[in-house]
Amino acid sequence: MAVSPFFLLFAAFGLFPLAFSAWLAFHRWDGISPVTFAGFDQFRFLVADATFRKAVVNTIIIWIMATVPMLFMSLGLASMLNSVKRFRTLYQVILFLPSVTSIVAVVIFFKAIFDNQVGVVNQVLEAIGLSGVQWLNGYWTIKIVLAVIMTWQWVGYNAIIYYAGLQAISGEVYEAAKLDGAGPLRTFWSITVPLLRPVIIFTVVVSTIGGMQTFAEPQVLFGSNASINPNSGGPGQAGLTMVLYFYQQAFNNNNYGYGAAIAYGVFAIVAVFTLINWRITARAEK
Repeated sequence: MAVSPFFLLFAAFGLFPLAFSAWLAFHRWDGISPVTFAGFDQFRFLVADATFRKAVVNTIIIWIMATVPMLFMSLGLASMLNSVKRFRTLYQVILFLPSVTSIVAVVIFFKAIFDNQVGVVNQVLEAIGLSGVQWLNGYWTIKIVLAVIMTWQWVGYNAIIYYAGLQAISGEVYEAAKLDGAGPLRTFWSITVPLLRPVIIFTVVVSTIGGMQTFAEPQVLFGSNASINPNSGGPGQAGLTMVLYFYQQAFNNNNYGYGAAIAYGVFAIVAVFTLINWRITARAEK
């Protein structure tokens, strides 16, 4: 009886939406008209949808550009944090602060920094004699901006997780390595990384799941105020991600059935990439 409220809430806000979206994926519905059965037509269209394929490619590229350097930077920051003696708590708060900051505020801030006309980055480039860059117009520059935003937001979060893992490693191991003549670089790769692999696997898997579901960053960066084709990911759909495409189809085009099919397509892709990353990192551990 004590846990029954949890199951009631889970059934209402977890199980029912999951089951309803699965049912809706096989039907056509605009939210007003009668529901009509579509069978597998929407999934067949999803496979052939060029825009969805573009969204998948964009998501993968942005994920690679953001996650790979972010995890390396997080590991380096965690190692530096583990070596400091004073103000360690202050550094932890500073590192963790971006991950609890409103993503809307973060994106608006970076949008101002990378503005095509008056952005701080272009002002600096022009001050040193270089030409400004159309950061929010180019195919690759849009992805770079999104990757920078995601990296800034989550690098500290992962650094704190790595730091917690480093705290669990006995100092005697490092002392023994030092007595054997191992330098800092050799100690890092031969002791720190192997002993930290369970934590690395966790961060890789979580970062994969999060990165593949990127939505708020491109949605806020390019907004939904366009009169034609809103939430399309900016010029050339360079910032269109899988989840943003789902949102566009379901809530801008009122195509809820196809939106549900996209959602399950996203789930399948995320599951595959998560499994691949888990197998790669787990095999490296062996």
